[in-house]
Amino acid sequence: MAASDRPLDLTTLAVHAGRGDLAALGVHAPPIDLSTTYPFADPDEATRSLDALTRGAASASNPVYARLHNPTVARFEAGLAALEGTEAAVAFASGMAALAAVVMALRTNEQRHVVGVRPLYGSNDTALSGSLLGVETTWTTADGVAAALRDDTVLVVVETPVNPTLDLHDIADVVRQAGGPDGVPVLVDSTFGTPVLQRPAALGATYVLHSATKFLGGHGDVIAGVVACAERRAVALRHARVYTGALLHPLAAYLLHRGLPTLPLRVLRMQATAQALAERLAAHPAVSRVYYPGLPDGDPRGLLGRQMAGPGPMVSFELAGGFAAADRLMRGLRLIIPAVSLGATETLIQHPAGLTHRVVSEEVRVAGRITGGLLRLSVGLEAADDLWNDLEAALG
Repeated sequence: MAASDRPLDLTTLAVHAGRGDLAALGVHAPPIDLSTTYPFADPDEATRSLDALTRGAASASNPVYARLHNPTVARFEAGLAALEGTEAAVAFASGMAALAAVVMALRTNEQRHVVGVRPLYGSNDTALSGSLLGVETTWTTADGVAAALRDDTVLVVVETPVNPTLDLHDIADVVRQAGGPDGVPVLVDSTFGTPVLQRPAALGATYVLHSATKFLGGHGDVIAGVVACAERRAVALRHARVYTGALLHPLAAYLLHRGLPTLPLRVLRMQATAQALAERLAAHPAVSRVYYPGLPDGDPRGLLGRQMAGPGPMVSFELAGGFAAADRLMRGLRLIIPAVSLGATETLIQHPAGLTHRVVSEEVRVAGRITGGLLRLSVGLEAADDLWNDLEAALG
């Protein structure tokens, strides 16, 4: 095999993905195209471009208008698709907009049933449970997908690792239950996994969803969502984006693309620190339980090494003193930042029952083990000892 035919390592791919046109442009850094409209010399060409883009084409000879296409956004999409191993990716203004677009692309007046595996991120759960997206959702476990399917089921939605308990679901098994590659489409929210640790499309997932705000952006300065999928699926997603206006701003796309080269380095460094903190938390008397796939009881299905390359940078833990203890800990921290979101360079901690999953019912929270004493830690790039000293002092 010639060197040029060998598949690139992910760390190499992350550096170069989505940058294929830069040499022809004569630039080193990807440019930011902030144009809202694009002049044309040939009205017929502009009309042909408009028709193609409104039908969901990936590109056209003239972008026409920024709601239809933007070169900076397209570069990020190409980069993310390369990392996920899919033909295409479609970026949106947020992860919620991305989920809504998938539902819109599949739902019809007659076919509007969705199967959801709980727990999901709180706002995704609420969106699928309510009337806004126009679907009827049956909630089940990862083992109950097949039994929950109906003739009018258009989508199965699963998140792994799960937010916030970090359970790992077997993607290939969920796809099998949904009928395989030609069955009901399966959407995997892989925000916590990132393409560094898992690639759901290789396991049969139809759609791979990321809240790109998190690890893909990586610096807490951009809101975005992205779906990686086959090109034939991407056409309908672009069509939905055109007519809902859920486009990603080119500056946000630039920041996301700039974050991809360091994504493997960031995720692997954060993961190493998360493993160290999880082990120390598990040994602390104030902590009653730690949720982390890298602990001895954290991966009962044996998915590490088979589905995921590592346990990831997120740790959740239950305090023996319940909500009062969680409240005291967050107030006592000096280095770790109490804040929602995750995947940033700084370590963040938050209270799922009171924040990210506040929007779901208490019954759903209890069933998902999202209790008053549960805290979710997004491990950043700080030194492990510094983070532990902060936690230990607050736990004291």
